[in-house]
Amino acid sequence: MDAKPVATRYCLTVACASRRGIVAAIAGYLADAGCNITASAQFDDPQTGRFFMRVSFVPETGATLEQLEKGFAHIAGKLGTDFQFRDESRKMKLVVMVSRFGHCLNDLLYRWRIGALPVDIVAVVSNHMDYQKLVVNHDIAFHCIKVTADNKPEAEARIMAVVEETGAELIVLARYMQILSDALCKKMSGRIINIHHSFLPSFKG
Repeated sequence: MDAKPVATRYCLTVACASRRGIVAAIAGYLADAGCNITASAQFDDPQTGRFFMRVSFVPETGATLEQLEKGFAHIAGKLGTDFQFRDESRKMKLVVMVSRFGHCLNDLLYRWRIGALPVDIVAVVSNHMDYQKLVVNHDIAFHCIKVTADNKPEAEARIMAVVEETGAELIVLARYMQILSDALCKKMSGRIINIHHSFLPSFKG
């Protein structure tokens, strides 16, 4: 018996000012475009007044990403949303940053190796040499970039060079024990995830 082909799966991410009717507008558009929503997550931030949503769906009538983007542009304009459609089968390129505690890095590498984490880890950046062998043994590029109060701008420029050279779309801070500058955070806005080791306010992350 032939295996059933894997259905094409897309996702839509949305960010905009919070207002009534956003979810209804998005769900209605996808339904009208012949798409079946398979997962949806949303978050409303009362402090900033911003709304965020991620929707996974299957285009059951063959709609392409280009067609969906073009059709959604009108709704996005009315709602004032920033949005992105992407094919979930395309693995996102990821740079992991770590210092001297490796449990988060080890977990990411394990999940990536067994296929549970659908990403492509293109580089690991650290301000120490502790995990060079571990990373290289996974056939991943390792970059040791020392950071001090005096060289922080130069160090962050080297970090951004790694991101740009690898085409990375996302940075994951896996217990990277350095505070990123405002300039780097703004440049990578929406493209950094911090795996924080503590919710205590004394640990600034």
